[in-house]
Amino acid sequence: MSTAIALFRRDLRLADNPALNAACAAHAQVLPVYIHAPDEDNAWPAGAASRWWLHHSLASLDATLHTQHAALHLRRGDTLEQLRELIRRSGASAVYWNRLYEPASIARDTRIKSALREEGIAVHSHNAALWCEPWQIATQQGQPYKVFTPYWRNLRPQLQATEPLPVPPMPGWRELPDGLPLAALDLLPRIAWADGLAASWQPGEAGAQELLEIFGDDAIGDYMHARDLPARHGTSRLSPHLHFGEISPRQIHFALDRRVRATDAKRRPDIEPYLRELGWREFAHHLLFHFPQTPTENFNPRFTDFPWAAPDEALLARWQQGRTGIPLVDAGMRELWHTGWMHNRVRMIVASFLTKNLRQHWLHGARWFWDTLVDADLANNTLGWQWVAGCGADAAPYFRVFNPVTQAKKFDPDGHYLRRWLPELADAPLALLHEPWKDADLLKRSEYPAPIVDLGQSRQRALDAYGALAH
Repeated sequence: MSTAIALFRRDLRLADNPALNAACAAHAQVLPVYIHAPDEDNAWPAGAASRWWLHHSLASLDATLHTQHAALHLRRGDTLEQLRELIRRSGASAVYWNRLYEPASIARDTRIKSALREEGIAVHSHNAALWCEPWQIATQQGQPYKVFTPYWRNLRPQLQATEPLPVPPMPGWRELPDGLPLAALDLLPRIAWADGLAASWQPGEAGAQELLEIFGDDAIGDYMHARDLPARHGTSRLSPHLHFGEISPRQIHFALDRRVRATDAKRRPDIEPYLRELGWREFAHHLLFHFPQTPTENFNPRFTDFPWAAPDEALLARWQQGRTGIPLVDAGMRELWHTGWMHNRVRMIVASFLTKNLRQHWLHGARWFWDTLVDADLANNTLGWQWVAGCGADAAPYFRVFNPVTQAKKFDPDGHYLRRWLPELADAPLALLHEPWKDADLLKRSEYPAPIVDLGQSRQRALDAYGALAH
Protein backbone atom coordinates (compact mmCIF):
# COMPACT_ATOMS: atom_id res chain seq x y z
CA MET A 1 0.00 0.00 0.00
CA SER A 2 1.80 3.15 -1.22
CA THR A 3 1.92 6.28 0.92
CA ALA A 4 2.67 9.85 -0.17
CA ILE A 5 3.27 13.07 1.73
CA ALA A 6 1.27 16.09 0.53
CA LEU A 7 3.35 19.02 1.75
CA PHE A 8 1.29 22.17 2.17
CA ARG A 9 3.04 25.54 2.13
CA ARG A 10 1.19 28.57 0.71
CA ASP A 11 -1.45 26.47 -1.01
CA LEU A 12 -3.78 26.16 1.97
CA ARG A 13 -6.83 24.82 0.16
CA LEU A 14 -8.26 21.51 -1.03
CA ALA A 15 -9.96 22.67 -4.24
CA ASP A 16 -7.81 23.32 -7.33
CA ASN A 17 -4.74 21.95 -5.57
CA PRO A 18 -2.65 20.15 -8.23
CA ALA A 19 -0.17 18.55 -5.82
CA LEU A 20 -2.89 17.19 -3.55
CA ASN A 21 -4.88 15.90 -6.52
CA ALA A 22 -1.84 14.14 -7.94
CA ALA A 23 -0.94 12.56 -4.60
CA CYS A 24 -4.47 11.31 -4.00
CA ALA A 25 -4.75 9.91 -7.53
CA ALA A 26 -1.49 7.97 -7.36
CA HIS A 27 -1.35 6.61 -3.80
CA ALA A 28 -3.48 4.55 -1.47
CA GLN A 29 -2.64 6.73 1.53
CA VAL A 30 -1.79 10.42 1.82
CA LEU A 31 -0.28 12.25 4.78
CA PRO A 32 -1.14 16.00 4.72
CA VAL A 33 1.78 17.90 6.27
CA TYR A 34 2.71 21.48 7.09
CA ILE A 35 6.28 22.22 8.27
CA HIS A 36 6.94 25.59 9.85
CA ALA A 37 10.46 26.68 8.92
CA PRO A 38 10.75 30.48 9.13
CA ASP A 39 14.55 30.38 9.20
CA GLU A 40 14.49 29.11 5.63
CA ASP A 41 13.02 32.40 4.36
CA ASN A 42 16.40 34.13 4.85
CA ALA A 43 15.89 37.87 5.32
CA TRP A 44 12.14 37.73 4.77
CA PRO A 45 10.45 35.49 7.36
CA ALA A 46 6.72 36.15 7.60
CA GLY A 47 5.79 39.34 9.44
CA ALA A 48 3.44 39.59 12.40
CA ALA A 49 0.26 40.12 10.36
CA SER A 50 1.12 37.23 8.03
CA ARG A 51 1.80 34.92 10.97
CA TRP A 52 -1.60 35.81 12.42
CA TRP A 53 -3.22 34.92 9.11
CA LEU A 54 -1.20 31.72 8.79
CA HIS A 55 -2.34 30.50 12.23
CA HIS A 56 -5.99 30.87 11.34
CA SER A 57 -5.55 29.57 7.81
CA LEU A 58 -3.90 26.39 9.10
CA ALA A 59 -6.74 25.94 11.57
CA SER A 60 -9.24 26.35 8.75
CA LEU A 61 -7.38 23.88 6.51
CA ASP A 62 -7.29 21.29 9.27
CA ALA A 63 -11.03 21.69 9.86
CA THR A 64 -11.68 21.26 6.14
CA LEU A 65 -9.50 18.14 6.05
CA HIS A 66 -11.59 16.72 8.89
CA THR A 67 -14.64 16.90 6.63
CA GLN A 68 -12.69 14.59 4.31
CA HIS A 69 -11.84 12.26 7.22
CA ALA A 70 -8.24 13.46 7.31
CA ALA A 71 -6.15 15.87 9.37
CA LEU A 72 -3.16 18.16 9.01
CA HIS A 73 0.10 16.95 10.55
CA LEU A 74 2.15 19.89 11.87
CA ARG A 75 5.92 20.01 12.33
CA ARG A 76 8.52 22.73 12.73
CA GLY A 77 12.23 22.80 11.99
CA ASP A 78 14.47 22.08 9.02
CA THR A 79 12.19 21.01 6.17
CA LEU A 80 14.48 18.34 4.73
CA GLU A 81 15.16 16.75 8.11
CA GLN A 82 11.48 16.79 9.03
CA LEU A 83 10.55 15.21 5.69
CA ARG A 84 13.16 12.49 6.18
CA GLU A 85 11.72 11.72 9.60
CA LEU A 86 8.17 11.65 8.27
CA ILE A 87 9.22 9.38 5.39
CA ARG A 88 10.89 7.00 7.84
CA ARG A 89 7.88 6.97 10.15
CA SER A 90 5.19 6.68 7.48
CA GLY A 91 6.93 4.60 4.83
CA ALA A 92 6.12 7.25 2.23
CA SER A 93 7.63 6.72 -1.19
CA ALA A 94 6.82 10.12 -2.64
CA VAL A 95 6.46 13.78 -1.68
CA TYR A 96 4.17 16.22 -3.51
CA TRP A 97 4.19 20.00 -3.22
CA ASN A 98 3.13 23.12 -5.09
CA ARG A 99 5.91 25.45 -6.10
CA LEU A 100 6.96 28.67 -4.38
CA TYR A 101 8.83 31.36 -6.30
CA GLU A 102 10.83 33.43 -3.83
CA PRO A 103 14.61 33.08 -4.30
CA ALA A 104 15.16 31.42 -0.91
CA SER A 105 12.27 29.00 -1.52
CA ILE A 106 13.57 28.01 -4.95
CA ALA A 107 17.04 27.30 -3.56
CA ARG A 108 15.63 25.33 -0.62
CA ASP A 109 13.23 23.28 -2.77
CA THR A 110 15.94 22.49 -5.32
CA ARG A 111 18.20 21.20 -2.56
CA ILE A 112 15.44 19.09 -0.97
CA LYS A 113 14.31 17.64 -4.28
CA SER A 114 17.85 16.59 -5.16
CA ALA A 115 18.52 15.06 -1.73
CA LEU A 116 15.31 13.05 -1.57
CA ARG A 117 15.61 11.75 -5.11
CA GLU A 118 19.14 10.54 -4.34
CA GLU A 119 17.58 8.63 -1.44
CA GLY A 120 15.05 6.95 -3.74
CA ILE A 121 12.07 9.16 -2.89
CA ALA A 122 9.99 10.53 -5.75
CA VAL A 123 9.36 14.29 -5.57
CA HIS A 124 6.67 15.94 -7.67
CA SER A 125 6.18 19.73 -7.82
CA HIS A 126 3.26 21.58 -9.40
CA ASN A 127 2.04 25.09 -10.18
CA ALA A 128 -0.90 26.09 -7.98
CA ALA A 129 -0.29 29.83 -7.53
CA LEU A 130 0.08 31.41 -10.96
CA TRP A 131 -1.55 31.33 -14.37
CA CYS A 132 1.85 30.78 -15.97
CA GLU A 133 5.25 29.91 -14.60
CA PRO A 134 7.63 32.91 -14.50
CA TRP A 135 9.93 31.30 -17.06
CA GLN A 136 7.16 30.58 -19.59
CA ILE A 137 6.69 34.19 -20.72
CA ALA A 138 9.53 35.87 -22.63
CA THR A 139 10.18 38.55 -25.21
CA GLN A 140 10.85 37.67 -28.85
CA GLN A 141 14.54 37.78 -27.95
CA GLY A 142 13.97 35.22 -25.19
CA GLN A 143 14.53 37.79 -22.45
CA PRO A 144 12.38 38.54 -19.39
CA TYR A 145 9.95 41.41 -19.65
CA LYS A 146 10.66 44.65 -17.80
CA VAL A 147 7.48 46.50 -18.76
CA PHE A 148 4.00 45.33 -17.86
CA THR A 149 1.97 46.21 -20.97
CA PRO A 150 3.89 44.02 -23.46
CA TYR A 151 4.09 41.31 -20.80
CA TRP A 152 0.30 41.34 -20.42
CA ARG A 153 -0.16 41.49 -24.18
CA ASN A 154 1.77 38.22 -24.37
CA LEU A 155 0.13 36.54 -21.37
CA ARG A 156 -3.53 37.47 -21.83
CA PRO A 157 -4.22 35.44 -25.02
CA GLN A 158 -2.90 32.33 -23.27
CA LEU A 159 -5.44 32.54 -20.44
CA GLN A 160 -8.56 30.44 -20.64
CA ALA A 161 -11.33 30.28 -18.05
CA THR A 162 -10.75 26.57 -17.45
CA GLU A 163 -12.63 24.72 -14.76
CA PRO A 164 -10.56 24.31 -11.57
CA LEU A 165 -9.70 20.93 -10.12
CA PRO A 166 -12.29 19.58 -7.68
CA VAL A 167 -11.57 18.58 -4.11
CA PRO A 168 -10.03 15.12 -4.50
CA PRO A 169 -11.44 12.13 -2.66
CA MET A 170 -8.97 11.32 0.07
CA PRO A 171 -8.00 7.69 -0.54
CA GLY A 172 -6.94 7.19 3.05
CA TRP A 173 -4.46 9.01 5.21
CA ARG A 174 -1.66 8.19 7.57
CA GLU A 175 -2.04 9.54 11.07
CA LEU A 176 1.19 9.92 13.03
CA PRO A 177 0.95 10.46 16.78
CA ASP A 178 3.66 13.07 17.30
CA GLY A 179 2.40 16.04 15.33
CA LEU A 180 2.53 19.43 17.01
CA PRO A 181 -0.51 21.36 18.19
CA LEU A 182 -1.07 24.55 16.24
CA ALA A 183 -0.21 26.72 19.25
CA ALA A 184 3.30 25.20 19.28
CA LEU A 185 4.09 27.08 16.06
CA ASP A 186 3.88 30.31 18.09
CA LEU A 187 2.33 32.33 15.29
CA LEU A 188 -0.08 34.62 17.11
CA PRO A 189 1.04 38.08 18.27
CA ARG A 190 0.83 38.76 21.99
CA ILE A 191 -0.80 42.17 21.64
CA ALA A 192 -4.38 43.33 21.22
CA TRP A 193 -3.45 44.63 17.74
CA ALA A 194 -4.71 41.36 16.29
CA ASP A 195 -8.27 42.12 17.42
CA GLY A 196 -8.68 44.44 14.45
CA LEU A 197 -7.46 41.73 12.10
CA ALA A 198 -9.97 39.26 13.49
CA ALA A 199 -12.80 41.75 13.02
CA SER A 200 -11.79 42.38 9.41
CA TRP A 201 -10.99 38.97 7.96
CA GLN A 202 -11.96 35.31 7.76
CA PRO A 203 -8.78 33.44 6.79
CA GLY A 204 -9.23 30.14 5.02
CA GLU A 205 -10.70 28.64 1.88
CA ALA A 206 -14.30 29.36 2.88
CA GLY A 207 -13.48 33.01 3.59
CA ALA A 208 -11.90 33.34 0.15
CA GLN A 209 -14.93 31.87 -1.58
CA GLU A 210 -17.25 34.15 0.34
CA LEU A 211 -15.31 37.26 -0.71
CA LEU A 212 -15.27 36.04 -4.31
CA GLU A 213 -19.06 35.65 -4.20
CA ILE A 214 -19.51 39.15 -2.78
CA PHE A 215 -17.18 40.61 -5.38
CA GLY A 216 -18.91 38.80 -8.21
CA ASP A 217 -22.35 39.86 -6.99
CA ASP A 218 -21.57 43.49 -6.36
CA ALA A 219 -18.25 45.24 -6.86
CA ILE A 220 -17.22 43.73 -10.20
CA GLY A 221 -20.05 45.60 -11.93
CA ASP A 222 -18.57 48.98 -10.99
CA TYR A 223 -14.95 47.93 -10.65
CA MET A 224 -13.39 50.46 -13.04
CA HIS A 225 -14.80 53.35 -11.00
CA ALA A 226 -15.11 51.96 -7.47
CA ARG A 227 -11.64 50.42 -7.29
CA ASP A 228 -10.15 53.90 -6.80
CA LEU A 229 -12.46 54.91 -3.93
CA PRO A 230 -10.97 53.94 -0.55
CA ALA A 231 -14.24 54.52 1.31
CA ARG A 232 -15.97 51.79 -0.72
CA HIS A 233 -15.44 48.06 -0.93
CA GLY A 234 -14.83 48.40 -4.63
CA THR A 235 -11.95 45.90 -4.84
CA SER A 236 -12.01 42.15 -4.34
CA ARG A 237 -9.89 42.15 -1.14
CA LEU A 238 -8.74 38.68 -2.22
CA SER A 239 -5.02 39.50 -2.04
CA PRO A 240 -4.29 37.78 1.32
CA HIS A 241 -6.28 34.72 0.24
CA LEU A 242 -4.26 34.59 -2.99
CA HIS A 243 -0.98 34.95 -1.11
CA PHE A 244 -1.73 32.04 1.19
CA GLY A 245 -3.12 29.95 -1.62
CA GLU A 246 -6.63 29.72 -0.20
CA ILE A 247 -7.86 30.52 -3.70
CA SER A 248 -6.14 30.41 -7.08
CA PRO A 249 -6.20 32.81 -10.06
CA ARG A 250 -7.79 30.02 -12.08
CA GLN A 251 -10.66 29.72 -9.60
CA ILE A 252 -11.23 33.47 -9.70
CA HIS A 253 -11.09 33.66 -13.49
CA PHE A 254 -13.45 30.73 -13.96
CA ALA A 255 -15.99 31.97 -11.39
CA LEU A 256 -16.09 35.51 -12.80
CA ASP A 257 -16.27 34.30 -16.38
CA ARG A 258 -19.13 31.94 -15.55
CA ARG A 259 -20.97 34.72 -13.73
CA VAL A 260 -20.55 37.10 -16.65
CA ARG A 261 -21.82 34.54 -19.13
CA ALA A 262 -24.92 33.99 -17.00
CA THR A 263 -25.68 37.73 -16.98
CA ASP A 264 -27.85 39.53 -19.47
CA ALA A 265 -25.60 40.91 -22.22
CA LYS A 266 -26.86 44.47 -21.70
CA ARG A 267 -25.85 44.38 -18.03
CA ARG A 268 -22.74 42.24 -18.41
CA PRO A 269 -19.77 43.62 -16.43
CA ASP A 270 -16.35 43.87 -18.01
CA ILE A 271 -14.00 41.67 -16.00
CA GLU A 272 -10.93 42.52 -18.08
CA PRO A 273 -9.75 45.40 -15.83
CA TYR A 274 -9.76 43.06 -12.83
CA LEU A 275 -7.99 40.27 -14.72
CA ARG A 276 -5.38 42.85 -15.68
CA GLU A 277 -4.80 43.57 -11.98
CA LEU A 278 -4.21 39.85 -11.44
CA GLY A 279 -1.81 40.14 -14.35
CA TRP A 280 0.25 42.62 -12.32
CA ARG A 281 0.57 39.92 -9.67
CA GLU A 282 1.91 37.54 -12.31
CA PHE A 283 4.29 40.23 -13.57
CA ALA A 284 5.62 40.77 -10.05
CA HIS A 285 6.51 37.08 -9.77
CA HIS A 286 8.02 37.16 -13.26
CA LEU A 287 10.31 40.00 -12.17
CA LEU A 288 11.26 38.43 -8.84
CA PHE A 289 12.15 35.15 -10.52
CA HIS A 290 14.39 36.79 -13.12
CA PHE A 291 15.79 39.53 -10.89
CA PRO A 292 16.07 37.88 -7.45
CA GLN A 293 18.21 40.66 -5.99
CA THR A 294 15.43 43.25 -6.17
CA PRO A 295 13.85 42.79 -2.70
CA THR A 296 16.83 44.72 -1.34
CA GLU A 297 18.50 46.28 -4.39
CA ASN A 298 17.25 48.86 -6.88
CA PHE A 299 16.04 47.29 -10.10
CA ASN A 300 17.45 50.31 -11.92
CA PRO A 301 21.15 50.47 -11.02
CA ARG A 302 21.23 54.20 -11.75
CA PHE A 303 19.58 54.66 -8.36
CA THR A 304 22.56 53.20 -6.52
CA ASP A 305 23.83 56.68 -5.73
CA PHE A 306 20.46 58.38 -5.32
CA PRO A 307 20.64 60.96 -2.48
CA TRP A 308 18.11 59.52 -0.06
CA ALA A 309 17.74 61.51 3.14
CA ALA A 310 19.46 60.07 6.19
CA PRO A 311 17.22 57.59 8.02
CA ASP A 312 15.09 59.54 10.49
CA GLU A 313 13.54 57.30 13.16
CA ALA A 314 11.22 60.07 14.36
CA LEU A 315 9.84 60.70 10.88
CA LEU A 316 9.48 56.98 10.22
CA ALA A 317 7.63 56.45 13.50
CA ARG A 318 5.16 59.23 12.74
CA TRP A 319 4.58 57.79 9.26
CA GLN A 320 4.08 54.31 10.71
CA GLN A 321 1.68 55.56 13.38
CA GLY A 322 -0.40 57.73 11.05
CA ARG A 323 0.69 60.97 12.74
CA THR A 324 2.17 62.87 9.80
CA GLY A 325 -0.46 65.64 9.79
CA ILE A 326 -1.43 64.73 6.20
CA PRO A 327 -4.97 63.28 6.48
CA LEU A 328 -4.98 60.77 3.61
CA VAL A 329 -1.55 59.44 4.55
CA ASP A 330 -2.55 59.10 8.20
CA ALA A 331 -5.89 57.47 7.38
CA GLY A 332 -4.14 54.87 5.24
CA MET A 333 -1.51 54.07 7.84
CA ARG A 334 -4.14 53.70 10.55
CA GLU A 335 -6.25 51.46 8.34
CA LEU A 336 -3.15 49.32 7.81
CA TRP A 337 -2.45 49.05 11.53
CA HIS A 338 -6.04 48.24 12.43
CA THR A 339 -6.96 45.83 9.63
CA GLY A 340 -3.65 44.57 8.19
CA TRP A 341 -4.69 45.93 4.79
CA MET A 342 -4.74 49.20 2.88
CA HIS A 343 -6.57 50.27 -0.24
CA ASN A 344 -4.28 50.06 -3.27
CA ARG A 345 -4.54 53.71 -4.28
CA VAL A 346 -3.78 54.77 -0.74
CA ARG A 347 -0.77 52.41 -0.71
CA MET A 348 0.67 54.36 -3.63
CA ILE A 349 0.05 57.68 -1.90
CA VAL A 350 1.61 56.73 1.46
CA ALA A 351 4.58 55.20 -0.40
CA SER A 352 5.04 58.33 -2.49
CA PHE A 353 4.91 60.48 0.65
CA LEU A 354 7.58 58.38 2.36
CA THR A 355 9.97 58.07 -0.58
CA LYS A 356 9.52 61.50 -2.18
CA ASN A 357 8.20 64.02 0.33
CA LEU A 358 10.29 62.53 3.16
CA ARG A 359 12.93 61.02 0.83
CA GLN A 360 13.32 57.99 3.05
CA HIS A 361 14.63 54.86 1.33
CA TRP A 362 11.90 52.63 -0.07
CA LEU A 363 13.20 49.67 1.96
CA HIS A 364 11.97 51.33 5.18
CA GLY A 365 8.47 51.27 3.79
CA ALA A 366 8.79 47.81 2.27
CA ARG A 367 9.81 46.30 5.61
CA TRP A 368 6.98 48.04 7.48
CA PHE A 369 4.44 46.78 4.98
CA TRP A 370 6.02 43.34 5.22
CA ASP A 371 5.35 43.21 8.96
CA THR A 372 1.87 44.75 9.00
CA LEU A 373 0.11 43.59 5.82
CA VAL A 374 -1.89 40.38 5.88
CA ASP A 375 -1.24 40.14 2.14
CA ALA A 376 2.50 40.79 2.41
CA ASP A 377 3.98 39.12 -0.65
CA LEU A 378 7.65 39.49 -1.53
CA ALA A 379 7.07 39.83 -5.27
CA ASN A 380 4.21 42.31 -5.04
CA ASN A 381 5.72 44.28 -2.17
CA THR A 382 8.99 44.70 -4.05
CA LEU A 383 7.32 45.69 -7.30
CA GLY A 384 5.00 48.18 -5.59
CA TRP A 385 7.61 50.00 -3.57
CA GLN A 386 10.16 50.21 -6.37
CA TRP A 387 7.45 51.32 -8.80
CA VAL A 388 6.44 54.26 -6.61
CA ALA A 389 10.04 55.14 -5.69
CA GLY A 390 10.89 55.29 -9.39
CA CYS A 391 13.74 52.78 -9.28
CA GLY A 392 11.83 49.67 -10.34
CA ALA A 393 10.74 47.92 -13.51
CA ASP A 394 8.01 49.79 -15.39
CA ALA A 395 8.35 52.43 -12.69
CA ALA A 396 6.30 55.55 -12.34
CA PRO A 397 8.11 58.52 -13.91
CA TYR A 398 10.48 60.11 -11.42
CA PHE A 399 8.51 63.37 -11.57
CA ARG A 400 5.29 61.68 -10.40
CA VAL A 401 4.82 62.75 -6.80
CA PHE A 402 1.33 61.93 -5.59
CA ASN A 403 -0.26 64.93 -3.90
CA PRO A 404 -2.23 63.45 -0.98
CA VAL A 405 -4.53 66.50 -0.79
CA THR A 406 -5.61 66.47 -4.43
CA GLN A 407 -5.84 62.68 -4.35
CA ALA A 408 -8.10 62.81 -1.29
CA LYS A 409 -10.32 65.46 -2.83
CA LYS A 410 -10.65 63.42 -6.01
CA PHE A 411 -11.13 59.93 -4.56
CA ASP A 412 -12.63 60.70 -1.14
CA PRO A 413 -14.49 63.94 -1.97
CA ASP A 414 -17.03 63.59 0.85
CA GLY A 415 -14.36 62.60 3.37
CA HIS A 416 -15.98 59.32 4.41
CA TYR A 417 -12.64 57.47 4.43
CA LEU A 418 -10.86 60.24 6.31
CA ARG A 419 -13.57 60.56 8.96
CA ARG A 420 -13.59 56.81 9.53
CA TRP A 421 -9.90 56.52 10.30
CA LEU A 422 -9.28 59.98 11.77
CA PRO A 423 -11.92 60.28 14.49
CA GLU A 424 -10.33 63.46 15.84
CA LEU A 425 -11.32 65.13 12.55
CA ALA A 426 -14.77 63.52 12.32
CA ASP A 427 -16.50 66.85 13.00
CA ALA A 428 -14.24 69.00 10.85
CA PRO A 429 -15.98 70.95 8.10
CA LEU A 430 -15.44 69.40 4.68
CA ALA A 431 -13.67 72.55 3.48
CA LEU A 432 -10.93 71.88 6.05
CA LEU A 433 -11.00 68.10 6.33
CA HIS A 434 -8.44 67.54 3.58
CA GLU A 435 -6.23 70.42 4.76
CA PRO A 436 -6.82 70.89 8.50
CA TRP A 437 -3.59 72.88 8.93
CA LYS A 438 -5.36 75.85 7.35
CA ASP A 439 -7.18 76.37 10.67
CA ALA A 440 -4.93 76.56 13.73
CA ASP A 441 -7.96 76.40 16.03
CA LEU A 442 -9.07 73.13 14.42
CA LEU A 443 -5.63 71.58 14.99
CA LYS A 444 -5.61 72.72 18.60
CA ARG A 445 -9.17 71.60 19.27
CA SER A 446 -8.80 68.21 17.59
CA GLU A 447 -5.21 67.60 18.73
CA TYR A 448 -4.47 66.54 15.18
CA PRO A 449 -0.78 67.18 14.38
CA ALA A 450 0.51 69.86 12.06
CA PRO A 451 2.17 68.50 8.89
CA ILE A 452 5.66 67.13 9.43
CA VAL A 453 6.71 68.49 6.05
CA ASP A 454 5.56 71.13 3.59
CA LEU A 455 4.09 69.26 0.62
CA GLY A 456 5.14 71.80 -1.99
CA GLN A 457 8.68 72.38 -0.77
CA SER A 458 9.37 68.68 -0.20
CA ARG A 459 8.01 67.86 -3.65
CA GLN A 460 10.41 70.33 -5.23
CA ARG A 461 13.37 68.92 -3.28
CA ALA A 462 12.44 65.45 -4.52
CA LEU A 463 12.16 66.66 -8.11
CA ASP A 464 15.55 68.32 -7.84
CA ALA A 465 17.14 65.12 -6.56
CA TYR A 466 15.45 62.94 -9.18
CA GLY A 467 16.14 65.46 -11.91
CA ALA A 468 19.86 65.46 -11.12
CA LEU A 469 19.86 61.69 -11.42
CA ALA A 470 18.10 61.83 -14.78
CA HIS A 471 20.81 63.96 -16.40
